[in-house]
Amino acid sequence: MKTETKSILEAVKNGSLSVDDALLQLKNKPYEDIGFAKVDLHRKIRQGVPEVIYGAGKTPEQIIEIIRTMKEHGQDRILITRLTSEAADRIARSHSITYYEQAKLGLIGNIPTPNGIGTIVIATGGTSDIPVAEEAALTAEVLGNQVNRLYDVGVAGLHRLLSHNEEIMSASVIIAIAGMEGALASVIGGLADCPVIAVPTSVGYGASFEGLSALLSMLNSCASGVSVVNIDNGFGAGYLASMINHMEAAPK
Repeated sequence: MKTETKSILEAVKNGSLSVDDALLQLKNKPYEDIGFAKVDLHRKIRQGVPEVIYGAGKTPEQIIEIIRTMKEHGQDRILITRLTSEAADRIARSHSITYYEQAKLGLIGNIPTPNGIGTIVIATGGTSDIPVAEEAALTAEVLGNQVNRLYDVGVAGLHRLLSHNEEIMSASVIIAIAGMEGALASVIGGLADCPVIAVPTSVGYGASFEGLSALLSMLNSCASGVSVVNIDNGFGAGYLASMINHMEAAPK
């Protein structure tokens, strides 16, 4: 993955950035203490992606202050997850924000042009899984990925999934999102030649135990190449898929 540090070093190498300016960027204070939060300013340098705000449990005023701090330090694209519509309305009075109701995501700035190595396919078992899928899809798009959505292609009607065989076979990463018994991830894992990220959802009747049954099924998948994130963690799946879709060959 091309980190900010590598970009800075390449800019020095090609002459578009001076050594002194590069040193200044690397030496900048790694975080800003604003009392109730310590905003990580070096995450993009370390990991290639700047800090994302987790909105649940934070007041709108706290989120507004974190956004202000990020913007003051040059971050012009900010993703806020698990954000309520009420909090988004309050934030909109201070910052220009796009709110995605279904995914419960807020975005400061715009969605960039995709620069990943391929396409991330996001498949859901049913329509009820779409909110988690949209969290994953929008996260991946904000991180610079081409996303192809295949919704409502669960194993209860397997022909629906198989009609998208070409998209499955050509994907660089697939996110399989399902509740109930979570079988979709194993089926896709048995068809695809790329990494599959399974996301169990809290969709289902009583014995699904709010996603625990799907989680255990996905963890016990007999298909190779399937990894699993936590229940309803669309953000984690989208982020991981983006990392895979931006991998570079290690220098020899």
